[in-house]
Amino acid sequence: MSNAVSNLAELLHSMNPALNRGVYAFVSLRDGGVPERIEPIATFRENEGLTLIVEEQQAKDAGLAVLFRAAWITLTVHSDLHAVGLTAAVATALAEAGISCNVVAAAYHDHLFVPVESASRAIAILQALHERPT
Repeated sequence: MSNAVSNLAELLHSMNPALNRGVYAFVSLRDGGVPERIEPIATFRENEGLTLIVEEQQAKDAGLAVLFRAAWITLTVHSDLHAVGLTAAVATALAEAGISCNVVAAAYHDHLFVPVESASRAIAILQALHERPT
């Protein structure tokens, strides 16, 4: 039985944004193979190559070109993959503050990757969205 939340108001009230430690890097590999000692936290295959999200130090150690340096924020609510509106609400709140946001929806949580220098502001904005009365 699933405990996933699908109601938007409940999702926003329960999202509890959490900033993960570290700096993360988006990289793209044209040959599609993951180098040894690289442990991606996410991958996505595109026509142009394999996108990896990895700890920045792993990317540097492997000599990979970093396309985007990010802070990783997890919305800790167990969001239903069929839920409507959470991504839009979060992205809109961050966009209004001029913060770019790359979203990865996984089986249990949504994960946001924002510019490293915007991490504190992003958490404050998400916390305000979380605490806003419905």
